[in-house]
Amino acid sequence: MAQHKLLTLATDGTLLSTFTDPDLKWPNGVRVTPSGQVIVCGSDTDTVIQVDREGRKKLTTLASQKEGLSSHSSVCYISNSHQIIVGMMNDNKIIVMKLK
Repeated sequence: MAQHKLLTLATDGTLLSTFTDPDLKWPNGVRVTPSGQVIVCGSDTDTVIQVDREGRKKLTTLASQKEGLSSHSSVCYISNSHQIIVGMMNDNKIIVMKLK
């Protein structure tokens, strides 16, 4: 059963937080920035969101359908250029976006 949640665990496996958001359906493609913020794809909602380092609060929606997201399955964060790269599953394309 799909639960559409982002779980944050301690290194020993203890549950630290559970995050839910309407933009986070079928979460996948999770990445953590050097500052500890979490970037995660909501593949059913065609969004990429950024969550705080504690996994409790959405900071922003980084990308959505208006940026061309459709059936995305992976995300990568490039720290030296502050970009995200999102890979699309159905059309073999990527979207590269500079973060502010």
